[in-house]
Amino acid sequence: MPCEAAAHFLILYGSQRGQAQSIAEEICQQAAEHGFTADISCLSKHDKYNLDSESRPVVFVVSTTGDGDPPDTALKFVRKIKNKSLPHDHLSHLRYALLGLGDTNYANFCNGGKTIDSYLQKLGAKHFYATGHADDGTGLEVVVDPWIEGLWDALKKAFSTMSTSDQQTLSDCTQDSNHQNASDQKKNLEVDLQLLKLSEVDSPKGKTVTSDSIATEIGSTSSVASLKESVPPLSESVLNVPALPPSYLEILLVGTENVEETVLPDKDGYFEVPISKAVQLTQDDAVKTAILLELDISQQQEQVYQPGDAFDILCPNRDSEVEELLLKLDLQMQKNCTVQVNLLKNTSKKAAKVPLHIPQNGSLQFILTWCLEIRSTPKKAFLRALVDFTQNASEKRRLLELCSKQGSADYNSFVRDSSVCVLDLLRAFPSCCPPLSLLFEHLPKLQPRAYSAASSSLQHPGKVHLVFNVVEFPARPEHPARKGLCTGWLVDHVSSILEPHGTALASERPGTSALPKVHVRARPSSTFHLPSDPCVPVVMVGPGTGVAPFIGFLQQREKEREANQEATFGEMWLFFGCRHKDKDFLFREELEKFVHNGTLSHLIVCFSRDEPDAAETVNRPTYVQHNLILHAKNLAKILLEDKGCLYVCGDAKNMAKDVNDTLLEIIGNELQLDKLDAMKIVAGLREDKRYLQDIWS
Repeated sequence: MPCEAAAHFLILYGSQRGQAQSIAEEICQQAAEHGFTADISCLSKHDKYNLDSESRPVVFVVSTTGDGDPPDTALKFVRKIKNKSLPHDHLSHLRYALLGLGDTNYANFCNGGKTIDSYLQKLGAKHFYATGHADDGTGLEVVVDPWIEGLWDALKKAFSTMSTSDQQTLSDCTQDSNHQNASDQKKNLEVDLQLLKLSEVDSPKGKTVTSDSIATEIGSTSSVASLKESVPPLSESVLNVPALPPSYLEILLVGTENVEETVLPDKDGYFEVPISKAVQLTQDDAVKTAILLELDISQQQEQVYQPGDAFDILCPNRDSEVEELLLKLDLQMQKNCTVQVNLLKNTSKKAAKVPLHIPQNGSLQFILTWCLEIRSTPKKAFLRALVDFTQNASEKRRLLELCSKQGSADYNSFVRDSSVCVLDLLRAFPSCCPPLSLLFEHLPKLQPRAYSAASSSLQHPGKVHLVFNVVEFPARPEHPARKGLCTGWLVDHVSSILEPHGTALASERPGTSALPKVHVRARPSSTFHLPSDPCVPVVMVGPGTGVAPFIGFLQQREKEREANQEATFGEMWLFFGCRHKDKDFLFREELEKFVHNGTLSHLIVCFSRDEPDAAETVNRPTYVQHNLILHAKNLAKILLEDKGCLYVCGDAKNMAKDVNDTLLEIIGNELQLDKLDAMKIVAGLREDKRYLQDIWS
């Protein structure tokens, strides 16, 4: 049709964990409602698009991963547009809009999208709509929703610059779009009317239904808002809710006789390896429990790693949560049935496809245990879909509030910030019983968890050490107390071989054929390694379990020094911090040994919760950044004169931000620069790969 020819645009996404893809698909789905036709492709599918000759407007949705890197699916595309041989006007014909996803808990916020944006501009491409930067630290939807709302007008203006004949066609499209917008308003009105009818069901005949009486009928007049209940003005508001996402999967449970053996295959680089040792590194009364695991990778030649690399671990959902979910869905008796997943023939979802992470002919229990992230926080579209499978009027209303524009604050407070999952919702709204297809459509793939290697293969051939804190989520009104998914599973998994605090790491366990096993794969780092030149000085900042990769660095350097006793090695500084010197000073004996043999030039420690000794000052350093300030001149000399490297590992939300701010302060003070110029120096350190981070939120 002519309308499609004129109002046709392209969506390209780069996604690491599926969020950018999900948003891109949402834009694609909404396009038809606004009179447009959209094609969609992953940036890695180079045969699906060609920007060199693309005449349509292009919408990019790009996430950020690692230390501000583009997602893996965008790396080849980024390399292509970074090609210095391309002329400056290579993409001067291209009109585009870009939505970047990031997290302000990390220093390089939205840098994946910013990198692509910058290089497209350098090649002459032009914006037809302002770039959006969505923050997962505060809620992606805060930026994503209004950005998408504004996209449609921007696209209309972009198309209006086309030829006269195309403008006439666009006018027809716009009329269709306006008609569709009116239809959307009608849908919203129908939702409100439905709520009125639901409220009238339980009211006496002839009773006048006002907003106050509706609130009374559905029990939302309590004075304190919660996951289950709201308070005025939200409870009395007319709601603007997202469109009902189209269903696109058909799930068949066809009995147990055809169930294929569902085991985790050794593919995609994963191998099953035994856990040869597990040691508790902290005392029992420490605030957090830290565990060291030793994995035996001697039989897997592919599992080669360097200090600074990480390892992905596949972990299952907890058995108790899977069983409860089956109970809530009334599927306990069918948990061993064969699952067949097909596309609905009449689905309106654009580019619909069966998710690759859901195996065909696996058992239902296996899929819920190993394939779907049932702990993931439900998005608003999921909440909207749950409404239609909820019987109770007040529960319907509350779900609509939580997914509405007016209820964004409640959604952030009681769903997102509370780490609520689908099981928590089914507990809170007992009349909600969604079909299995809805979970398969909305729950993302169960992702592996990454842990930094805390060892060197030179020191421990055939072995790798991983260190983690057992994550604890205390009970709150929205959910019961629970452990982190992977760390909780690991500590339970190794309970039979877990050795108490104080056990020597070098001690050998008696051989056993029943060691627990895990599926792992090496995740090589592109940059977080020791400098290739051993003369380069190194500063490491790693409080708590953030010290893990630096233990690997030091073990590596110790062996290199033993093998090259005549060689010159640069200084190594480690800034470490923990709460209590006697409870959670991880690797204390090994670090002191490194100092004693000269591998570690300076070990600078601080203990945030210990009372100061009589000889200490009240202003003693509490956190690693305080010690950085005390050694500001040394740090500045190492980075600015000696061309050394700074490595930071640990918590992104607080520590990494504080260290970055401290670095800016040190450089500003030492060079007598204002903050902007200090920021340019720090940016240069990052660009030169001399300021590197391995951080997590």
